[in-house]
Amino acid sequence: MKKKRKYYVVWAGVAPGIYDNWTDCQLQTKGYDGARFKSFDTREEAEEAFASAPEAYIGRKEATEHRPRKAKDDGSGRPASGVVENSLAVDAACSGNPGRMEYRGVHVASRQEIFHYGPVYGTNNIGEFLAIVHGLALLKQKGLEMPVYSDSRNAIQWVRQKKCKTRLPREPRTEALFRLIERAEKWLRENTYTTPLLKWETDRWGEIPADFGRK
Repeated sequence: MKKKRKYYVVWAGVAPGIYDNWTDCQLQTKGYDGARFKSFDTREEAEEAFASAPEAYIGRKEATEHRPRKAKDDGSGRPASGVVENSLAVDAACSGNPGRMEYRGVHVASRQEIFHYGPVYGTNNIGEFLAIVHGLALLKQKGLEMPVYSDSRNAIQWVRQKKCKTRLPREPRTEALFRLIERAEKWLRENTYTTPLLKWETDRWGEIPADFGRK
């Protein structure tokens, strides 16, 4: 049976408004002191509630009833010590290197996929680089403050140097990918950001939440 859609009103959060999925609501409220939010079954109910005071719909206790569970490192039930739960993890996968490449971003606390790109012909390092830039641009666009984790030291260095230093040949089958790389590099040159870019410590925390599980 198809899951019934819900709408989430955020009265107090990073960006108050009406959201049509739990992940977006969570991005606005997780870790926000005094967050006020509630789910509704229809868009009309949500709009009516958003135009009203939250006290007409919820008490302070109810506002936190849907807060997510803590992030886990490997499914063992133990919190991953040192991990910032309200964060974005990015990763890439490649079948062959070069080969069919794709990347994605996952919210660490909820383990919900936030974005996904591919597959296209490329390399794993390119995917890791593009995933980080995608995450940085998305968070800046939405006005959200949370760290971005990557398990690739090369990709983190490329982002900080604002240059994708790939040796992949530019040819017809990689032309679209190189145009995407150029847009990412342009974004890095023309934008500033305060988002912390952090290295995911696989030895301590297990595989990064955005891992595709193909090892």
